Amino acid sequence: MLADSARVRGAEGTTHVRIGAEAASKEDAIRQAGQILVAAGTVEAGYVQSMLSREDVANTFLGSGVAIPHGLKEDRALVRHDGIAVLQVPDGVEWNPGQTARLVVGIAANSDSHIAILRRLTRLIQDEARLEALIASDDPEAIARALEGEETAAAPAEAATDYAQTAEWTVDYPAGLHARPASAWVETAKGTEARLRVRHGNYVADPRSLISLLQLGLREGDRLILSAEGTDARAALDALVKTARNLTARERRDAELAAEKQRAPVTGWKPEGDIAMIAGVAASPGIAIGTIHVLAAPDLDVPDTPVDLVAGGAELDEALTRTRAQMKSLIDDTTRRLGASDAAIFRAQAELLDDTDLITLTCQLMVQGHGVAWSWHEAVGRVAGQLSALGNPVLAARAADLHDVGRRVLAQIDSSLAIGTSDDLPDEGAILVASDLSPSDTATLDPARVAGIATVLGGPTSHSAILARTLGLPSVVAGGARLLGVASGTTAIVDGDGGRVWIDPTEADLASARAWIAAQQERRAAEEAERGRPATTTDGVQIEIAANVNRPDQVPFALAQGGEAVGLMRTEFLFLEARHSPDEDEQYATYRGMIDALEGRPLIVRALDIGGDKQVPHLDLPEEENPFLGVRGARLLLRRPDLLDPQLRALYRAAKDAGADGGGLSIMFPMITSVWELVRLRARCEEIRAALDAPKVPVGIMIEVPAAAVQARALAQHADFFSVGTNDLTQYALAIDRQNPELAAEADSLHPAVLNLIATCVEGAKAHGRPVGVCGGIAGDPFGAALLAGLGVGELSMTPRDIPAVKARLRRAAMAELRDLAQRALAASDPGEVRALDEQNIGAAGSCE
Repeated sequence: MLADSARVRGAEGTTHVRIGAEAASKEDAIRQAGQILVAAGTVEAGYVQSMLSREDVANTFLGSGVAIPHGLKEDRALVRHDGIAVLQVPDGVEWNPGQTARLVVGIAANSDSHIAILRRLTRLIQDEARLEALIASDDPEAIARALEGEETAAAPAEAATDYAQTAEWTVDYPAGLHARPASAWVETAKGTEARLRVRHGNYVADPRSLISLLQLGLREGDRLILSAEGTDARAALDALVKTARNLTARERRDAELAAEKQRAPVTGWKPEGDIAMIAGVAASPGIAIGTIHVLAAPDLDVPDTPVDLVAGGAELDEALTRTRAQMKSLIDDTTRRLGASDAAIFRAQAELLDDTDLITLTCQLMVQGHGVAWSWHEAVGRVAGQLSALGNPVLAARAADLHDVGRRVLAQIDSSLAIGTSDDLPDEGAILVASDLSPSDTATLDPARVAGIATVLGGPTSHSAILARTLGLPSVVAGGARLLGVASGTTAIVDGDGGRVWIDPTEADLASARAWIAAQQERRAAEEAERGRPATTTDGVQIEIAANVNRPDQVPFALAQGGEAVGLMRTEFLFLEARHSPDEDEQYATYRGMIDALEGRPLIVRALDIGGDKQVPHLDLPEEENPFLGVRGARLLLRRPDLLDPQLRALYRAAKDAGADGGGLSIMFPMITSVWELVRLRARCEEIRAALDAPKVPVGIMIEVPAAAVQARALAQHADFFSVGTNDLTQYALAIDRQNPELAAEADSLHPAVLNLIATCVEGAKAHGRPVGVCGGIAGDPFGAALLAGLGVGELSMTPRDIPAVKARLRRAAMAELRDLAQRALAASDPGEVRALDEQNIGAAGSCE
């Protein structure tokens, strides 16, 4: 039985509701809705055909039994005034295979005023109980009122109600309810069947929606009523309250850690005034002044290319699916590197990919005739804008999270919109701010445009930090999410010595910082003036000083800085910087270029070192729960002859073409843990060398794990030389992930345990007359270099910019003094005691970076 239409005049026009309708087909339902609009004088008769034509090119089924047929954009002239026709079809009508519509909402609008109705419909879709009630209702006024209700989930209500089961809780998170704890609430809520609600005053939110929760803008001390009804309502409510309470300790701990960072004594340059500061961890020395540039800022020009709604929906779904997989990999990697607490940042971002508000708004925009990429970008911008407008700095940072994950999805929809481009950097003086930078990201930065770096995550001995040193870019890592809340264009000072980022300094502070930089430059200039002299101690012992480089074009600078050789060429960057694995000829050209650039000086090329924090997507390596303890370095090469053999052939070809001495080339294998690995690798080297009739070249190994250090004597029987990688050796010896910001200060390569392992390695090498070098981070620290020389290390390889200071330090001391210094360091109880020796050591004054 049909009831008369209810007519309700609202902000978006007149709503007409017909209940108890029947429809033989989708076309019949659309015609009925259209005729209601025609009869009401809302549209011209031709609009009905326009609604049918729209359905031919776009699916208007919104979901959960709701369809929203409407006319083509070009037929807006047929709309006399805005209006809505609702056809309630309790028995349903097949809209498309597998889709049954029971509320058919015909929309007529010659403006965007109907968007509010679409938003309310998406709210109804999320509230299944209410939607079912409307579909069964015999009151057309109730349906009309539902469509003319408040627009947003977090909007104030005169009489916001709670479900039957209630619990009270007061927010005791120091930073309020931000994305990380909120995502845990969402996870708990989604694991229950009951209907849940969170109320703060007259504002309510669905705890299954991250955005809905964040829009409450909850701060510490806010009183909440959490309520539930339906299946196992009490248990569901108790679970949500338990989750909220259990997060308190972690949130307070994180706040305390952040406060401790802020309170830590400031070393190095200090501002004259009281200005905002973000504390992180020092990663690359020096002070940089510039303007903040937030990587992946939301300023894209996204094209609007309409597509069929069915195809567009499928495209969006595929992009979300691929991004979820990408985020899972990022979460797993961050959990392994930094721990579950920091991984929660990305877990919260991933939760946004399932947020019904965001996805539905995107679909609404697509229904209006917009393209997939444009609709997604617009939806992200609107929701992020709502979060930013709440006036809560923590939620403003979450808006940055939303933009970040939004960019990831855009990149999947359209590869030209890829995340993380630095192409739009200013011409000079940028302080680059990002969540994190991969080694390949850092390696491609232009020092002429970037003055300094500050990242949310990362560690001081990560390969990105090492590369920042190579590029001479002051860098601070592990600065936390507050960095992303600093607006692009803000003046900042990055102190890579003290691990601080100073925000919006005064003119006096800028003048002070510039004076500090000038004094540092004057000292370094004095050291650089002598950089061509060898590092010979006062009693005549010479230490070879080499450089760590990646490409032939970096060699001239390394030599100009006083480098006497290349002690480490990292070949993994040939793979990281390309979208494919370089073939034998490509590798040969690079290795021959290195030999030619060095003009006969020694060159140590490290075989491919992939794994740990260096992942190459196009190599299709299996995912590992802990790549640092998995198939990396030599283990990977022994399992992948398709990677090992072309590299060895390219190296031996380059050696052969360079002459009988191999052009000074040596080959070094990474991550050796046992003798049998080295024996097998040497055997393969010999097979390839013999096949090419190439000259023999030294074959050495990296000492990066305690197992290699303690069995150095056995390994020295088969290795021509050792090179100690102190960054990894520190990580494995101290069981500290070198990229974990919470433990970064403890991952100190001057720990007596690490120094004793190096001493053991040197003693083992001496038994067979093998030379030992160090190519890790402490080789480039003047005091660290002094200790290593005293331990018997004969070659030190470092980033080129560190060479002048290291040489100057070694030239001021006698070897006997350095040996005594090293022995005292080996007997020390902790790194602090070791560093205290620096002040007592002769020649230390003015030399420590």
